[in-house]
Amino acid sequence: MTKDAVTPGETRFYQGEGQTQPLFRIEPGIHCQFAREQASELMGYARDMTLDGLMERNHTLIWASYYLNALAKALLDDAEIGMMQARTR
Repeated sequence: MTKDAVTPGETRFYQGEGQTQPLFRIEPGIHCQFAREQASELMGYARDMTLDGLMERNHTLIWASYYLNALAKALLDDAEIGMMQARTR
């Protein structure tokens, strides 16, 4: 991975119930390595929240982990696009 690989800001996520417009997007210019590290952290938190939510029958924790996973996936997707663009430069 090149050091100049950054997120292009193309990935949008979470339309919400009954909505067609995404509410969030990844900002352009984030170093891809940093975006991937942060996605890994978010996935770890989401895993812990899912287990806690299941054990405690807390649906709020489970939904929160769902949204954290959506954010982590968006970070990874945008980082992948940025890395592919950096390779073709």
